[in-house]
Amino acid sequence: MVRKGSPAQLAIRSWQIVFFSAAMCFCLRPTAAIAQPGSYTTKESRAIKLYEEGGECMRMQKWACAESNLKKAAAFDDHFVEPRYTLAELYDMQGKDAESMAYYREALAILPGYFPNAYLHLADIEFRNQQFTSAEQHYRDYLKLENEEQRRDRAELGIANCLFAAESIKNPVPFEPKNLGPNINTTDPEYYPCITADDSTLIYTRRVTDPEAQPYGMQEDFFVSHRAQGGAWTKGEPVPNVNMRQFNEGAGTLTPDGRFIVFTKCAGDDGMYGGGLKGLGSCDLFISRRIGDRWTKPENLGTPVNSRAWESQPSMGSDGRSLYFVRGQRMRDGVKGMDIYMCRLQDDGSFSKPEKVKGQVNTPMQEESPQIHPDGRTLFFSSDGHAGMGGLDIFVSRLQEDSTWSKPQNLGYPINTNADENSLLVSADGKLAYFASDRPGGQGDLDLYSFELYQQVRPNAVSFVRGKVYDKETKAALEADVMLYDLSTGALATAAYSDPSTGEFLVCLPTSRDYALNAGLEGYLFFSQNYAVQGEGTVTKPFTLDVPMSPLKKDAHIALRNVFFNTASFELLPQSNVELDKLVKLMFVNPTLKIEVGGHTDNAGSDTDNLKLSDQRANAVRDFLVKKGIEAARITAKGYGETKPMATNDTEEGRALNRRTEVVVQ
Repeated sequence: MVRKGSPAQLAIRSWQIVFFSAAMCFCLRPTAAIAQPGSYTTKESRAIKLYEEGGECMRMQKWACAESNLKKAAAFDDHFVEPRYTLAELYDMQGKDAESMAYYREALAILPGYFPNAYLHLADIEFRNQQFTSAEQHYRDYLKLENEEQRRDRAELGIANCLFAAESIKNPVPFEPKNLGPNINTTDPEYYPCITADDSTLIYTRRVTDPEAQPYGMQEDFFVSHRAQGGAWTKGEPVPNVNMRQFNEGAGTLTPDGRFIVFTKCAGDDGMYGGGLKGLGSCDLFISRRIGDRWTKPENLGTPVNSRAWESQPSMGSDGRSLYFVRGQRMRDGVKGMDIYMCRLQDDGSFSKPEKVKGQVNTPMQEESPQIHPDGRTLFFSSDGHAGMGGLDIFVSRLQEDSTWSKPQNLGYPINTNADENSLLVSADGKLAYFASDRPGGQGDLDLYSFELYQQVRPNAVSFVRGKVYDKETKAALEADVMLYDLSTGALATAAYSDPSTGEFLVCLPTSRDYALNAGLEGYLFFSQNYAVQGEGTVTKPFTLDVPMSPLKKDAHIALRNVFFNTASFELLPQSNVELDKLVKLMFVNPTLKIEVGGHTDNAGSDTDNLKLSDQRANAVRDFLVKKGIEAARITAKGYGETKPMATNDTEEGRALNRRTEVVVQ
């Protein structure tokens, strides 16, 4: 059984519930509902006495005694339905489906409408035994008798499940899972994989035995493995600094470059985390950063992400700003009301207020383990509230133009079965999926597997961009905030921090788009460039970018490569706003900074016309800054025409470099 408060408790649901205590609540419901003295369906006093003795045995968890007395009570009177219903539920609790179905059917044949809920219970058992026609009919029988809204919803979903499952088994999808092997999997359960965009580093959760962990002598920790030459995974090792003794850590998500991990940490029974830190709820989201080979001490994300509710199972978008996670209410019998939420990291470093994802993803039932693919438009998740094979199934939904999520598509059978499936992760190229399963033939308990995802449910292709940020003068590596914007929309496409020790960064983003790159660091002019990402930058052959940054001092200069004008015009295009807003921010942060805005052209056209146009464009930029609140005295505008080329005017590439707006520190 998973420790109380486990962040991955829902991934291994079959281990988290004490079976008999949960089942007792279920099997006694009909007894309480129909076994009131004086209202039995028999007048045989001996049968009633045996039935009541059987009920008492049930309450005492004396199962053999209960079975014996209930059978004797049923034998006294062929029309005594109460012991038959209770026997049906007793056998259901014990996993004896054939016996349970037989008693349900016998009781319903005697008094069809006496206990309407029996139709639901019988249909559920028939469904998990793939008796879809009978199950569908019994769900429909229930709808004729009962008006209680939640149970009617359950029956209607049951009908949809029957129709879907019957058709799916006839038309299975391609699925050939491969165990990740003994370097990853052990006799302990492994689950909730997360992987870097370049498919080189795998971090996953393992439930380990620890006699000092209270109250169950086990806890969850992170393990990390790296892909070696030849494609094999190295032996998984504990993640230092992130793992804490006697406390659960799990269900993590990595940024594409693997430099940040957001994960779930659950408080102990006293509501305290390691180091005496009190959490906001039973489980909260934490963040840790990798610098070189070391992880920083985890920090609670705080409000508004975390609350007094239960937050878990995070998934970070490739933009480095979008965070998806599950929020639910902690109840005595588990976590209920689980929905998928999303919030964004804002410019001031805080997160926006989380909101439920818009569209058709969330249901009144349970949604779990969201995984937003690096394309930013494909969401994989698990749910038992959409038509499926039973239990939790894995679904995919696509982001639509109105910012809502599409109707989820079930990944199909045999990826989904009548058991619980969740914690699916799909690689950046969209071809390989990872998941946890306790299927036969593994290392023991839950193991991690991979399989090739069939074409119809794959996400969009993404490209890899690798770069290095460094001081333009000293060549020293720099830690900078690197952001790429979609030039067509002005929206942030992806972001990353370069490593302070190497200056390197890795991002992935959709192909066939034009992007503006901005890198910012205190004490430096921001860096500006634009790129057309066509085709696929792969893991082995990514697009590579150099990001040299100029220290903020006199005569330092940058070309504003993402300031745009129409041909032969000085009217700023809307795509320029992102870049110019960065310049405004730089000048507000450095209130004594004075600059010259220089306009430059290629040699097409007359010298006089080029000089005039370049001057008009420089002044257009100056006017933009002044309207944003920058003092006019701090900005000089000057046109240079074609007099200061950066490259030859004999090629289109050279002429494009010469058409530019420059900023020079005065």
